[in-house]
Amino acid sequence: MSETLFIGGADDGSPQNLLLRAANRHGLVAGATGTGKTVTLQILAQGFAEAGTPVFCADVKGDLSGLCVPGSTDHKLHDKLLSRAHKIGFDNFSYEAAPVIFWDIFGDKGHPVRTTIAEMGPVLLARLMDLNPTQEGVLTIGFEIADRENLLLLDLKDLRSLLVFMADNARDISAEYGNVTRASVGAIQRRLLVMHREGAETFFGEPALSLKDFMRTDDFGRGFVNILDATQLIQNPRLYSIFLLWLLSELFEELPEVGDPEIPKLVFFFDEAHLLFKHAPKALLEKIEQVVKLIRSKGVGVYFVTQNPRDIPESVLAQLGNRIQHALRAYTPNERKAVRAAAQSFRPNPAFDTETTITELGIGEALVSTLDKKGRPSMVARTLIRPPSSRLGPAGQEERDEVQTASPVAGVYDTDIDRDSAYENLAIRKEKAAKIAEKEAEKAKKEKRAEMRTKRPARRAGTRRRTSRRQSIGEAALKSAIRTASTQVTRKLVRGILGSLFR
Repeated sequence: MSETLFIGGADDGSPQNLLLRAANRHGLVAGATGTGKTVTLQILAQGFAEAGTPVFCADVKGDLSGLCVPGSTDHKLHDKLLSRAHKIGFDNFSYEAAPVIFWDIFGDKGHPVRTTIAEMGPVLLARLMDLNPTQEGVLTIGFEIADRENLLLLDLKDLRSLLVFMADNARDISAEYGNVTRASVGAIQRRLLVMHREGAETFFGEPALSLKDFMRTDDFGRGFVNILDATQLIQNPRLYSIFLLWLLSELFEELPEVGDPEIPKLVFFFDEAHLLFKHAPKALLEKIEQVVKLIRSKGVGVYFVTQNPRDIPESVLAQLGNRIQHALRAYTPNERKAVRAAAQSFRPNPAFDTETTITELGIGEALVSTLDKKGRPSMVARTLIRPPSSRLGPAGQEERDEVQTASPVAGVYDTDIDRDSAYENLAIRKEKAAKIAEKEAEKAKKEKRAEMRTKRPARRAGTRRRTSRRQSIGEAALKSAIRTASTQVTRKLVRGILGSLFR
């Protein structure tokens, strides 16, 4: 088995390789629109798969689906691809498809990807709903109540039911956990409605994704390329970024420590990486930085794909040891600063000026620097990226359907499951509470009537019985008081029974 992944050929004729043992030291693929980032992502993904490493990547434009189809000799680009392969000395170039599993949060163009509300947790949910610190605190209290009372939070209706319960019992909850107002709960409910309308309903539920299904290999020892269709998901950037961050966090929490394996356990490509960091609060940025730093020891490599390195915070950028920089354009002062910053991040090569070269690179060319066996960055090299073995461009619907039918997880996630959880349990508790309150209210009425009978004065002998059915003012007021007392007793009983969760 090869120890390296071939990226392309440098101007001086030397091959540019990515050392598989250092691939978990993360990486960056950057460059302006149309300079070849997607093709570079494609050849890296297939290269890792051939080496036996499973891959996850988000397909924002739909082009990565071509990984499931071998390149065609009838394609108009065939001669150009062969010419490029010959130019860089890639004598083993051939057309071949990669093993692929298609996924889609909405379940339209791949197997559904789901997680539960409980697995997402209050911090990421608060970020997804754009809650302020006070509202996030209320949501955290809700999770604490659910944990204590064994209320399963699986989907959005479970969370809605929990919020209704919190609003109805805000006074009792506040006494134990701190101030919880109906206004704060109402704000969360409104954000939940927005999230529902944006399509997040399909993301939460069961069966939840098992990470072992992202880490499969085929019968030939090749890693599967897990392609998340994000053509629709990218319309909701917040859900897109939170989903990918959640996936990274789950990998970090579940995978064992392995140090630096001979090949990565999984490689994770984060396309449109700027969406993860845009408007992210400080706490979330710290979480991202922590995961990127520590997940390396789990054998997972994270590769950010973005237009400009400046899209990524310096604290994260410093963790990215393998870098492929496609062309940047410098038409404005800010763009020139970006070019200068990108050039300074490379180890200089005396053969050319890095800053100037970045603006002169053609399509399919890049500046490449990777880590050696001692973890040192190589001298930057102007590189012609190798041609892909799979199709350039998207796969057809029939080709996708064929891959979907033969998928190793076919039938595992395609049908959702709705088991008893917080929604059903709280509904049962509320129904029981209402019945008990009704019985207690009826009992209170009977006791009140009996008490009134014992206090009623005896009728004088010879007193004429009033035959009119019209109530006197006193009788009407008395009956009104009884009804009011009964209603208050019922309300107190319902609150008391539901509020017993907190005692």
